[in-house]
Amino acid sequence: MKLASRLDRIEPFYVMECAKAAAELAHTPLCDPAQGGRRMIYLNIGEPDFAATDSVQAAAACCVAAGHTQYTPATGLPALRQALSAWYASHFGLDIDPARIVITAGASGALQLACLALFQRGDEVLMPDPSYPCNRHFVAAADASAVLLPTTAEQRFQPTAAQVAAAWTSQTRGVLLASPSNPTGTSIAPEEMAAIVNTVRARGGVSIVDEIYLGLSYDKRFGSSALALGDDIISVNSFSKYFGMTGWRLGWLVVPPDLVAPIEKLAQNLFICASSVAQHAALGCFAPEALAEYEWRRQSFQARRDLVVPALNAMGLRVPVEPDGAFFVWADCSAFCNDSWDLSFELMRRAQVALTPGRDFGPAQASRFLRLSFATDTALLQEALGRLREVLPELRR
Repeated sequence: MKLASRLDRIEPFYVMECAKAAAELAHTPLCDPAQGGRRMIYLNIGEPDFAATDSVQAAAACCVAAGHTQYTPATGLPALRQALSAWYASHFGLDIDPARIVITAGASGALQLACLALFQRGDEVLMPDPSYPCNRHFVAAADASAVLLPTTAEQRFQPTAAQVAAAWTSQTRGVLLASPSNPTGTSIAPEEMAAIVNTVRARGGVSIVDEIYLGLSYDKRFGSSALALGDDIISVNSFSKYFGMTGWRLGWLVVPPDLVAPIEKLAQNLFICASSVAQHAALGCFAPEALAEYEWRRQSFQARRDLVVPALNAMGLRVPVEPDGAFFVWADCSAFCNDSWDLSFELMRRAQVALTPGRDFGPAQASRFLRLSFATDTALLQEALGRLREVLPELRR
């Protein structure tokens, strides 16, 4: 069967390849307590251990019981768009017109719609290295090209306005940023974000900002939305991370007014609408008790970060920039290996701890870094850290 050439520009999702390997190893005697083994501890996948709140589950049950399972408008339930507008007002002090909010089939659906609406063959989109791999693959799926800008710890692993200006060519269409970022958990400082947006704006480009971890910010310096910089900003967000609705596959876009109709046309044809049950359920996210629960969860993630980062530093997995959001740690493993890919598999075998090698996130320093997700309960994190502490001295170069 002849395949489309665009597939040649989309690499395997190595996070999932490692997850498969960990799952296979988990079914061997090495990970079977009945045979003297230890269970595998998964710190490789970015999925909160907290599930949908009671209010979300109740809203879903009511929706199904009442038969509210038909198609919704392609842009989403009006009540959900209004609820998100109110959430932006209460959490970020922003006045976002509900008409600018488009409900999507996850943040992935949001990114696909934005990229298909804005990019085409020959276009280039500037992105940081490291960054979430699927973001650049959404660009490739639109037949455009991602241009990765290598970053350093001194930059908080985020691009600068000067880099954007230097990399801009006649083919550049815009930037696709993430703040806070996967895999680093670092955010772009507000003044730098403003400088980047102004640089892009001056060149007639578009600024897309992935803000799916914005609700999980731990430092007030970085907890603001790029939407504050103007109505021309495109923000991608999701109910998966902060709201704990990963498998419900529900996200949203905030777009400039002139982009709503083109996005709606694409959504009608590609998705019809996001899941109606998930949308009705998501209305439960904004109940007072649910919002209080999300704040407690955010504080819990912060406590986990405060447990993990000093422990990793002490054992030689140096964290050059403390994450200010999300639930990831980007750790330098060069004291133990030449390639984080090999070390990841060695730690699976020796410690029964699954981590993610840097290969997915961009070539600049892929072999030097590992990503650890602390989106699991504290007891498991402590056990995993203890195992790493035992094994790593044997691997030090």
